[in-house]
Amino acid sequence: MAHGEEKTRALRAAYVFDQLSLEAAAKAQGVPEATARRWKRAAKSEGDDWDKARGAQLLAGGGIEQVVRQTLAVVVRQVQAVTESIDADPEMPPQTKVQLLASLSDAYHKIMLVSRRLMPETDRLGVATDVLRRFGEHLAQNKPGLLPEFSSQLEAFGAALARDEFK
Repeated sequence: MAHGEEKTRALRAAYVFDQLSLEAAAKAQGVPEATARRWKRAAKSEGDDWDKARGAQLLAGGGIEQVVRQTLAVVVRQVQAVTESIDADPEMPPQTKVQLLASLSDAYHKIMLVSRRLMPETDRLGVATDVLRRFGEHLAQNKPGLLPEFSSQLEAFGAALARDEFK
């Protein structure tokens, strides 16, 4: 069965923009997988690399940040779970605890380095949030009377940031 150019464009869009696997995109467009692979190969030979376009779309759409955030969340949960397991097991030899903690620390450090490189905006927001939290703690200890105004201004500032008033 012959398919028109419109079907090829729809398949490419499903693969590149919707980030479907080639198999899922082919199924969604009612095209045999072999035909989808053939069209993708032909497009590449003509200078239209669907995989490069797909990767660019993922980066442009902020998809990589979402993946890194999810990965970071998983690692943080695992760090917490392992730490709790270590604390809860009085039978675990100290050497094993140290090895687990060292391995955990190394993995955490590596994922944080990757996240800073791949998500500079998220990293900046994390630092900013930490600074504001620490400043709030400082006020609570040293000038508790300022906390209501600080909280009020912080909420207003957050709303202004959300509206992107500072660009």
